[in-house]
Amino acid sequence: QANLMESGGGSVQPGGSLKLSCSISGLPSPALCLGWFRQGPGKEREGLAVLSTTGSSTVPITYANIAKGRFTLSEDNAKTTVSLQMNSLKSNDTAMYFCAAGDQDCLPVYYNHGYFSEPDFLYWGHGTQVTVSS
Repeated sequence: QANLMESGGGSVQPGGSLKLSCSISGLPSPALCLGWFRQGPGKEREGLAVLSTTGSSTVPITYANIAKGRFTLSEDNAKTTVSLQMNSLKSNDTAMYFCAAGDQDCLPVYYNHGYFSEPDFLYWGHGTQVTVSS
């Protein structure tokens, strides 16, 4: 049974940093896409960054414009944990953060439309709350 579990959320002041982690287990097949999404108050869920593996190659990590320069996605060598380092946090980064995995290639939608499509991600964690406030 697939299980994704986020951790590392919390409260931080503007300008601060947090590192979120996602423990992944039980996927029925290797994920083609591993990603981080977030949903702020009253907002739709949006993709932040994706690690994609196509065939035997690993595509460089793809970041949404809102994440470029401040957020860094990484994966451990065992491929069981995906992390999101977030720096220079702002109040509008306040959101529930989710990790997700899918067995479809999620990059074509991003390249054609500029966003990561949620239907490409079959497995989701329950989320971890990040609050940025002074």
